[in-house]
Amino acid sequence: MRKPYQIILPILLVCFVPAVARAQSFRVQCPTSTITHPVAANNNSEPAYTGPTYSGTSGYPTVPANVNGAIKCQQISGGDGFATMADGSQTFMFSFGPLSGLADIAKGLPGTQVPAAFNTVYPGSLHPGDPDTTGLASFIGSDGAPYNGAIGLAYDVYADANGKPLPGVIDGHVDPRQIMDVGVMNGNIPAPLMAFDEDDEFFLTLSNVGMIMRPDLFEQHTVHFHGYPNASAVYDGVPDASVAINIGGSFTYYYLAPDAGTYFWHCHITPPEHLQMGMVGQLYVRPRQNRVPTGTSLYTSLLAQQTDLRTACRRFGDGASPAVATVNPDILCSNPLPANSGILPGNTTATAATAGVLYAYNDGDGVSAYDVEYPLQIHGFDPNFHFVGMTFNPENFAGMKDKYFLLNGRSYPDTVTAGPLEAESADGTKHFSQPLPSIINIPAGKKALLRISDLDVSEYQTLASLG
Repeated sequence: MRKPYQIILPILLVCFVPAVARAQSFRVQCPTSTITHPVAANNNSEPAYTGPTYSGTSGYPTVPANVNGAIKCQQISGGDGFATMADGSQTFMFSFGPLSGLADIAKGLPGTQVPAAFNTVYPGSLHPGDPDTTGLASFIGSDGAPYNGAIGLAYDVYADANGKPLPGVIDGHVDPRQIMDVGVMNGNIPAPLMAFDEDDEFFLTLSNVGMIMRPDLFEQHTVHFHGYPNASAVYDGVPDASVAINIGGSFTYYYLAPDAGTYFWHCHITPPEHLQMGMVGQLYVRPRQNRVPTGTSLYTSLLAQQTDLRTACRRFGDGASPAVATVNPDILCSNPLPANSGILPGNTTATAATAGVLYAYNDGDGVSAYDVEYPLQIHGFDPNFHFVGMTFNPENFAGMKDKYFLLNGRSYPDTVTAGPLEAESADGTKHFSQPLPSIINIPAGKKALLRISDLDVSEYQTLASLG
């Protein structure tokens, strides 16, 4: 005769499964205005740089001296998926997927959006695999433009004192069905590309949709901006000092973009496993110098940037105010004024910015100007580790050996294939699994900016331009 607990335990487990589904608490966040960006109508584009946001040493006033940058938002999923390797094998991944900017990501572009695009409710119905299953042509918003809004965003309908429904508002309320339909098995390698500008306020929502191929694992996920100067531990993604997002939940990270450059981001839960399984992507921060008005000295503008003490990067005797008392900048100062540039403040001839020119950094003399840019995320896969990750635990960390060398999630000959690559999931639905091409096209006589990052677990990789 069975003991009572032998009968009760399976019943409790069966009853627990639907309870998890009902406990979903997805939300998204993309404010149209903040203290630093007080006018909502001005936060959907980058204003010209005319002076620092804050200056002085006596604290920051309620109203910024100059409004710089804009508000940018993005939503991603944490879950699993499949990628197709160049030899035709289907590789299982724990990975991040796009839940906003899908039309842009399917074209190999960043999924980062301004509030006017992000806070748009999709007018139709979404299905597993969108936009791949319906095609980009049908992934169009009500304004006739490609839909790049937050997946699942829905109007929140309130009721008055008499229970009469009031007009719906957009306040982060979502339809979890759409998030699950699009987010499940929709992992990307590399993870969705992010790009924003210095002085932007960036709101990144991570929604953990779970791993349908491994329902026995209750994997948490986080977002850690690797090498990024994030001053707040709670948004740093390291679970020891911040938060981890459970299945069925969302969390919005907040970042103020202070330092131009190329970075990468990854999940910081069990890093060797989650990195090997594909949870790594790239982000880059564009410099303020892109927004210097035409005909203005780049050096003078860079000098003015040093008066904003939130992001100042100073050298002794550089002429900025207040004066620096030490000879060398802080060791974390990555972008000081050129020490011997030979360009005097007010010289608008050699440093005049021309329309359409972009820069990699705030260089003060235009030396980092470029015409085209390409993100190149280097990664390596151990197919055996991925197979074990789909079937049972524990994986063999000691025997991990990368056998696929990947550029933007692709091995040759897929590296020279244009457009997004797709993979078929376990239910037969196709998803955009590897949206970023790795072809580099440089017009004759022009300059290219290659944003290269590498996060491997077991191998070192290098790149060379042969010939």
